[in-house]
Amino acid sequence: MTADLQRALRLVPVAAAAWLAAGIAIAHTDIAPTIAACAWCAALVVLIAAAVVRTRTTGRRLVVAVLALSLAAAAATHVAAAEPARHAAREVAAGSGRHVEVDAVVSGKVEPRPSGRVAFDAVTERIRAGEQVRRTAVAVTVWMDAGEAGQLDVGSAISVAGSVRDARPSDRALFVVSAAEGGLSLRAPPPPILLVAAELRRGLVGSAAGLPGPGSGLVPGLAVGDTSAVSDELDAAMKAASLSHLTAVSGANCALVVGIVFALCAVLGAPRPARVGASALALAGFVVLVTPEPSVVRAATMAGIAMAGLLLGRTGVGMAVLSLAVGILLAVDPWLASSLGFALSACATASLLLLARPLAAGLARRMPRPLALALSVPLAAQLACGPLLVLIEPVVPTYGVVANLLAGPAAPAATIIGLLACLAGPVPVVADGLTALAWLPASWIAGTALTMTSLPFGAIPWVEGLAGAGLLAGVGAGVAVVIARPHGGRLRGLVGAGLAAVTGVVIGAAMLTTWAAPWTLPPEWAVLACDVGQGDALVLRSAARVAVVDTGPDPEALTSCLARAGVHSVDLLVLTHFDADHAGAASVLAGRVGTVIHGPADADGRQTIAALVAEGATAAPVHAGMTGVLGDARWRVLWPRAHSRAYEPGNDSSVVIEIAGAGIPHSLLLGDLSASPQEGLVRDAVWNPPYDLVKVAHHGSADQYAELYRQARPAAAVITVGAGNTFGHPRAEVIDLLGGIGAHLSRTDRHGMVAVWATDEGLRVWRERDGVVPAD
Repeated sequence: MTADLQRALRLVPVAAAAWLAAGIAIAHTDIAPTIAACAWCAALVVLIAAAVVRTRTTGRRLVVAVLALSLAAAAATHVAAAEPARHAAREVAAGSGRHVEVDAVVSGKVEPRPSGRVAFDAVTERIRAGEQVRRTAVAVTVWMDAGEAGQLDVGSAISVAGSVRDARPSDRALFVVSAAEGGLSLRAPPPPILLVAAELRRGLVGSAAGLPGPGSGLVPGLAVGDTSAVSDELDAAMKAASLSHLTAVSGANCALVVGIVFALCAVLGAPRPARVGASALALAGFVVLVTPEPSVVRAATMAGIAMAGLLLGRTGVGMAVLSLAVGILLAVDPWLASSLGFALSACATASLLLLARPLAAGLARRMPRPLALALSVPLAAQLACGPLLVLIEPVVPTYGVVANLLAGPAAPAATIIGLLACLAGPVPVVADGLTALAWLPASWIAGTALTMTSLPFGAIPWVEGLAGAGLLAGVGAGVAVVIARPHGGRLRGLVGAGLAAVTGVVIGAAMLTTWAAPWTLPPEWAVLACDVGQGDALVLRSAARVAVVDTGPDPEALTSCLARAGVHSVDLLVLTHFDADHAGAASVLAGRVGTVIHGPADADGRQTIAALVAEGATAAPVHAGMTGVLGDARWRVLWPRAHSRAYEPGNDSSVVIEIAGAGIPHSLLLGDLSASPQEGLVRDAVWNPPYDLVKVAHHGSADQYAELYRQARPAAAVITVGAGNTFGHPRAEVIDLLGGIGAHLSRTDRHGMVAVWATDEGLRVWRERDGVVPAD
C-alpha cells in the first residue's frame, strides 16, 4: 500500500466505528447505553495512552482510535438519550387502538407516491390517543391523499388524525401515520426563510410546466431536487438507466455551488477567510433551498469540513474528509446508519476518490485518454453502488455507464441554470428565460433515459438479497482488478477467468427465472396456480392486466412464481382472508399493487392492509354482489354476505369470486370456505354454474358441502396444497367427490405449478411436471 493511499484511508476506521455502533444501537436500543458506556471508557483509556506515548506514528494511530471510539460512543449515546421519548410515544400509540391524533412539524419533502398519495417526514410535538396525551418530539412518516396535501412544505405545523402502524425498528420514523380522509389540518405555515424557499421551488416548477416534453418536469428535479413534476414513465426510465442520482441533490450539486462561489470570490480578490465564509453561507442557503435530505446533509458536511481545512491552510485528503463527515453525521443522526440513500451517497463519493483514477489509467491503455477519463467516473460509481442497488431491485442496468457518459455533461448546465432560474423567481421574465435554457440539457437527459430503457436487454437479472449484493461486490472488485492492473500477471488472469465464470453462471441462472422464465410456461395461460406449499396463490391474466388471488405463506415462493410468469406489477390483489397461508407473503407485493380487495379483517389483517396502502395501494372491503373488471374479463364477488355477522373474520368469511372472459375460463375460486358457508352460498343462489374451473376450498379439507361441487359441475378442479402437509390434505373423500362428477383434478403438491386457459377447442390444463392435457 502506498503512502498516499495510507493517508487517504487513515480515517476510514472512524466512519466504520461510528456506522457499526449506530447500526447496532438503533437495531437494539436496549443495549445502546452499554455500547455508549463501553466506548466512552475505551476512548478515555486510549486518550491517556496517546498522551504518554513517545513515537509519532503510534501517537497518530491512537488519536484516530480516540476519534473513532468517541464518535461511536456519541452515536450510541444519542440513541440511548432519545429512547425514553420514543418509548413513551410508543406506549401511547400502542394503547390507542391504532388511531391517533398528532401535532407535528413537517421535516421532509412532500413526495408523490403511487395511487395519488403523498408521503413526508415529520417531527411530533404532541400525540393524543384516546384520553392519553404525550408531548414529545419523535420522527414519524405521514401518508395521505395528494388532494389534501395542499401547500404543505418543510416547516409547516400540522395536525393529523388517522391510523398508525409501527415502522421498522431501525428507522428514524417511529410510526407511519396514514391520515384519514379530512384528517389533516394546517396549524401554521413554515417559518419565513423556509416559506421563501418553498415559494422559490414552486415558482420553478410552475415556470417549467409550460415547456414541452418530459424535460420540463426534470428541470426542478435537477436544480433543486423537486421531482413532483416528473412523470411516472420518466421516473421509471431514470431509475432503469441509473440516472436517478441526478435528481437526488447530493455531492455534485454542493460542489458546484461551493466551487462557483469560491471562484467568484477569488476573481474579486477576496481573501481566503472571506471566500470560505461566502462559500459556507451559499452552501447553507442551498441546503435550505433543496431541503436537508440525507445525501445533501452528507455532502454539505463534507464540504464544510473541507472548507475548514482550507481556512486553516491544511487541505485534507478526500477520503479522510469523507470519513470524518460520515462519522460526525452518524453521531448527530444515528438513524442514517439504516438509510440506503446515505449509504449510496457515501459509497459513490468513495468510489470517485479511490477508484476513478486507477480505472482511468487502466482504460487509457485501450482507448483515448479523454474517453477513459469520462468513462471512469460512472464506471467507478456503478461498481461501488451496484451491490446496494440490487437490494432495492435485483437487476443490474446494462447501459447504466453509457447513459451516465451521455447525460453527465448536461447535468451541471441544467443544475446551475435551473438553480439561477429558481433564485430569479421574483423576476418572472428572467426566471422563465433561464428555465427555458435549463430545459435544453434537461431534455437531453430525459431523452437519454427514455432511449436507454427502450433498448433490448436493458437490465441483467441478479441474485436477490444480501447474497446477491455480496456476489455483485465480488464481481465489481474483479472488474476493477482486471481493468486497473497492468497487462499480464497470474492474479489478473485468475480474476478474469473467475469473473467470466461467475458472471456467466449468475446471468444464466437469473435468465431462467426472469427473462426466459415465461418461455417455460404456455404462452396462452390465463389462470396460474402457484406452487407455494401449504397455501393459496393464484395469478389471473386478461388483456395484459394481472390479478393475484392470495399470496401463500412464503415470500420466496411467491416471488419465484411471479417472476416465472413475467409479472412485475399487479393490478388487483384479492386477499380472501388473512390467515398466514393466504396472506403471509403479502409484503412481497408492497409497492407493486394497484388495488386490494379483501374480506372482513382482524387486527393482523388491518396491519397487512395498512402496509400495502402505505406503499401506494388503494384498498376496499368487498361483499357479495360487488363486481369489477380485469382487462377484458369480469369478476363478481359471491361471498361474504353484506352486513352479515354470522361468520367471524377467517376461513368462513373468505372472499369467493367468479370470473370469466378473454381466455379466462369461467372460474369459481372458493378461498377456505367450510361446508356451512358453502351451503349458504348455494342457498343464496348468487352464483352462475356450471363452471369450467373450480379452485377447491381449504386445500381439499374434508369440510366440504358436496352439493356445491355437484351443482358447479367443473370441467377442471385445482387443489392448492403443500407436499407432506400435516393436515392430510387433500382428503380422499374430496378426491373421490371430484372424480365422481368428472372433474379433471390437478394438485400443486404432485403436479407443481398448474396453468389453465380456454380455447375454441375447449379447456386446456398445463402441469409443471406433466405438460399440457385437455380437461374436457
